[in-house]
Amino acid sequence: MYLRMEAHAQQAILIAVPPTPGVVISGGCTLHTDGSDRVVFVAGSPMFRYQREDEGAEALVVAQILELGLAKPKDVAPAFDRGVRTVHRYHRRFLEGGVEGVLPKKRGPKGQRLGAEREAAIRQWHAEGRTPGWMARQLGVHHATVKTALLRMGLLAGLDKATQGTLPAVGEPKDGAGTAEQAGEVRQGTAAGGDSCAANRPVAVTEPVQAPMPVSLDHDPSNRAIDRMLARRGELDDAAPLFASGEGLAKAGVLLCVPMIVASGVLDAATKAFGGIGPAFYGLRTSLMTLLFLALLRIKRPENLKEYSPPELGRTLGLDRAPEVKTLRRKLAVLGQAQKVEPFLKELTRRRAATRSEALGYLYVDGHVRVYAGKHDIPKTHVARMRLALPATQDVWVNDAEGSPLFFVTQPAHPSLVRALPPVLQQVRDVVGERRVTVVFDRGGWSPKLFGKMIADGFDVLTYRKGKSAALPAEQFVRHVMVCEGRNLVYHLADQPVELLGGKLRMRQVTRLCDNGHQTAIVTSREDLPAPEVAFRMFERWRQENFFKYMRQQFAIDALVDYGAEPDDPERLVPNPERTAVDRELRAARKKLAQLEAAYGAAAIDNPEQRRPTMRGFKIAHGTELGIPLREARERVEELTARRKKLPVRVSVGDVKDRVVRLRAARKRLSDGLKMLAYQVETDLTRLVAPHYARSADEGRRLIAPALQSAADIEVRDTEL
Repeated sequence: MYLRMEAHAQQAILIAVPPTPGVVISGGCTLHTDGSDRVVFVAGSPMFRYQREDEGAEALVVAQILELGLAKPKDVAPAFDRGVRTVHRYHRRFLEGGVEGVLPKKRGPKGQRLGAEREAAIRQWHAEGRTPGWMARQLGVHHATVKTALLRMGLLAGLDKATQGTLPAVGEPKDGAGTAEQAGEVRQGTAAGGDSCAANRPVAVTEPVQAPMPVSLDHDPSNRAIDRMLARRGELDDAAPLFASGEGLAKAGVLLCVPMIVASGVLDAATKAFGGIGPAFYGLRTSLMTLLFLALLRIKRPENLKEYSPPELGRTLGLDRAPEVKTLRRKLAVLGQAQKVEPFLKELTRRRAATRSEALGYLYVDGHVRVYAGKHDIPKTHVARMRLALPATQDVWVNDAEGSPLFFVTQPAHPSLVRALPPVLQQVRDVVGERRVTVVFDRGGWSPKLFGKMIADGFDVLTYRKGKSAALPAEQFVRHVMVCEGRNLVYHLADQPVELLGGKLRMRQVTRLCDNGHQTAIVTSREDLPAPEVAFRMFERWRQENFFKYMRQQFAIDALVDYGAEPDDPERLVPNPERTAVDRELRAARKKLAQLEAAYGAAAIDNPEQRRPTMRGFKIAHGTELGIPLREARERVEELTARRKKLPVRVSVGDVKDRVVRLRAARKRLSDGLKMLAYQVETDLTRLVAPHYARSADEGRRLIAPALQSAADIEVRDTEL
């Protein structure tokens, strides 16, 4: 399987053909002399330019060639007509003192400093038209000092010191004539130290050519020294992918996903939302591809990168090394900004909806709870799979008809599905437009009042009926046989209308009779669907439950990405803890009252009437043991009931806690959004395999996941990988 790439993504920039035969320094480095100009070409591109008589510039070029690893000292020395020891000395001085350490020191007097007051006077006198000699006499300095100051301040005709050493680009006429195209197309850079020497500027250039992908000046995929140098100097926004042919490369199977990732539009969406993350070797595109590859390779957390070889992972990214733990966490911190993450996720959702519009007729909505075991005091919620109330956060996921995720909404609090659905449905409307869709959810969303509003807003409802209902007689059920998605299904169904909200809302109820006699009632607003399809669509809600389990196990969506917290809304309403405490006491008091009443009744039944024939005698006999405690228990229940009525059901969380916090969500949402995209990519690959693999519905993912993690051979061609 081949991944087609544009040819320019693998090629270096070619700006000018070397004018004369040059001296070969190393395999990819040559020195060309044209009159007094000398140019060093790296991989066919001009990298350094200086005047032949400028010994300081030549020493700096030699030192930088060695520092970048472009050639060895024994090869550099004869090319520049220098001894090997001299070349080593240039390199050592560059390492110790930078640019200033290599350049020759100025001999003689160091010059005279005028100070801010004198320079201000010189500016004023220059504006008045005074001559440099007159200014020198007034200041008591040499007239050359004044001229130097005027040059430095740009007040005297000529070039200042910062521009005296700047040379025209390769192929650019020295008199300034010529077009921008003749000036070259490599981005200009300035070496560390910012010296004015021409050797510090690889090539003076114009604006870069607009291209779909960045390009690299490096020619060796295993040594990206030039790109790393440019990134360190702030001249590179992202390292271009540069691949090398190889056999049995570890984890290279993940490259099968590249076409799907590109088709998803994630890179365009990221550019639109984030713009960029500043000059970096690991830029926006590289960081996103790294996070996606890690998810697809089941490297579930950045900390797990310690278990893998950075050079091996880097080869799958077209880099010499993959980013390591701290680097990747820094990139996540930069990308995880709430004002940029949300537009990015919305753009991904919009693009996915556009490509999967045929699967949006049915949308499955359910909440997923993530248990939190950290130190922050966050709200508790019921965790169904653990049957406990624990500190947790909750997401509401929306999946399409085939169970593939479309988007998710993070909720800082834990409202019931009835309260969570309206804002989620508003986002659904933003995604699908005005088309009518059927929303499928479980009993947690049961609310006839909500159903009426949903139907009025253009949604259809499909859910289980909640509460007790009369069992239907067996003769009302009809056997249905249907084939759906390649499966033979048999249902025993009864179809009937139902009225809710006191007859104000009329809906349809389809009841299934199971083999054990249990009846499952399904309520829907869809009158056009056959009864078997109503049952099939409702029972397929388990796809979403399976999706949550798969994402927990394979993609670790329950793992923390950001350990910090942020202030929560203090006006958010929560159950009143005082009322909850009173409820607890009231339940205990009622239980004690019921026990005393039962004991009192049992004693009355067993009362020997021959000894105590009257009720008065019975009360006297059992007053201390049962009568008095019973009256006290009744008074206690009445007291607690009255106190409970005075307490509000819900109060502001700020009235309950001094510090109200919630987990920071932006970085976690970005991570989960990319893992959701990885799941979608894996789903698309499974669909491609389906026509060629009979058991793809059951084992497709178990086939794809190991394939992505397997070793593979890479062959680089002119326009293909």
